[in-house]
Amino acid sequence: MTTPMVMAARRRLAELLEGEPSQQQLNSALRHLAKWRAQMLENTLVARSGEHVLSGPFKGMHYAVRASEGSRNARLLGSYEASLHPVIEKIIAGGYKLVIDVGCAEGYYATGLALRMPKARVLARDTDPAARQSCAAMVAANGLDGRVEIGGAFTHKDFAICAGQKTVVLCDIEGAERDLLDPAAAPGLLKADILVEVHEGMSPGLLDLLVARFAPSHQILKYERMTVDSGLPEWTESLGDLDRLLLLWEWRSTPTPWLWMKKRPKP
Repeated sequence: MTTPMVMAARRRLAELLEGEPSQQQLNSALRHLAKWRAQMLENTLVARSGEHVLSGPFKGMHYAVRASEGSRNARLLGSYEASLHPVIEKIIAGGYKLVIDVGCAEGYYATGLALRMPKARVLARDTDPAARQSCAAMVAANGLDGRVEIGGAFTHKDFAICAGQKTVVLCDIEGAERDLLDPAAAPGLLKADILVEVHEGMSPGLLDLLVARFAPSHQILKYERMTVDSGLPEWTESLGDLDRLLLLWEWRSTPTPWLWMKKRPKP
């Protein structure tokens, strides 16, 4: 039986390939079909392996909601943003009193860090009401009511909270980091360690700009993308290679390097 999801996928594919297809149209069609297949695979993944993260820093976390952006598969597998796993473990072991997650989406990092850092105060911030609602559901599903403080926009002056306590800031705000992460406008950032996803594809030159802003005050390491398949459950051995790749795919269309910026020690 043809499902509504399949019918919608077919209609959209026909729109994308209307006329004499260009290289860009073919690329868009491939991406569209890959997303459709990834969502079908998500149904299988949940049915076979459940809704708890299978590996990685947040293994065992109940991932009870849809991803606000991108695929839920990599998050459920625990392979999501695999290059950051060593950094996340350093944050967990770092003795931070305050975690600020700006652009928290559905709460993958805010919830995971609250689980792994029971003594830390965790602030989850997102301008999207639907994301905040999903984050609240994720927090509740993991028994963390009262541990994660969910709110809207985070401003320059709000970073003043970083002073006087060991703080780490996570930032993933789709290019708006150009305006927000400015230590001249937000001097509180000089008191925090910062992990930021840089949307260079959306805003060319942003990586160099952020490095220039923080190099005097922070030690900076860059982390590129990495794919790790160790979280794939045994039953996926029966799948074809393309389906296994799609389970790991995070839906990114441009490079999104991360900067890990640690405060320089005082002389």
